[in-house]
Amino acid sequence: MELTYHRKGDYLFPNLVIETENAPQIGKYGMLRKTYLKENRPNWYQSMLATGKLTRHLSEIDQRANERLEQLTEQMARTEGVTEALKESDPMSWIQRMNNLRSRADEIILTELVYS
Repeated sequence: MELTYHRKGDYLFPNLVIETENAPQIGKYGMLRKTYLKENRPNWYQSMLATGKLTRHLSEIDQRANERLEQLTEQMARTEGVTEALKESDPMSWIQRMNNLRSRADEIILTELVYS
């Protein structure tokens, strides 16, 4: 591997180019993961950024988190009896309970995937 350098003042800096793929859209959990890595694991963040693996990692985390959110919400709704029948009979109660379920599932995902 041959490196070229450019001079800036008294220092030589390598001419590095990060190869980027078609950057996938990164959602809520991917952005939270990026912020976490940047603030709490700066060396790992810089390493992944320099090797071009950061966007793929963030995309994978976001995809897994969204799948896990759907899975947890469905599982908790079944366990707690939040059904379509409740939605038809008492929509406000259904909304309240579903919001509670999503909030709890969100906390689990943040602990398991984003901040670990």
